[in-house]
Amino acid sequence: MTSTNPESRRGARALVLQGLYQRQISGNADDAIRLQLLESDDYAAADPDYLAELWRGTTAEYEALLGAIAPHSARAPANLSPIERAILVIGAWELAHRLDVPYRVVIDEAVELAKDYGGTDGFRYVNGVLDKLAAKLREPEIAARTADSGARR
Repeated sequence: MTSTNPESRRGARALVLQGLYQRQISGNADDAIRLQLLESDDYAAADPDYLAELWRGTTAEYEALLGAIAPHSARAPANLSPIERAILVIGAWELAHRLDVPYRVVIDEAVELAKDYGGTDGFRYVNGVLDKLAAKLREPEIAARTADSGARR
């Protein structure tokens, strides 16, 4: 059963980030990388079901996710650092498929990954791209949130 513990999901995202990075750099097979992730010392702290779902989804839809990101990015996906590209793929997959995770949480988690693993200002770029993608993929959620904010004033 998938945990809703934020720390174990964060651990799953971090492992998937490592796996996607390795996939880009080494070109190793997805199953071989997945097995390495399962043997990682960090695996115990990760939500295993969320990790499996996220790995399956991001690897199966990798090119389509890059295509979804491209119109919202000032740089072509091929010109992004492997870390930024992997984080954006994770965030794009979660925005598209995990509607139970609020869009702001998806973006915040991606920003935290970028701060921990990316370049100096990579987190700002990740935030901007995912914010634009969320406006497209999560339009009803964002509209409802905006309406709720306006009603409270």
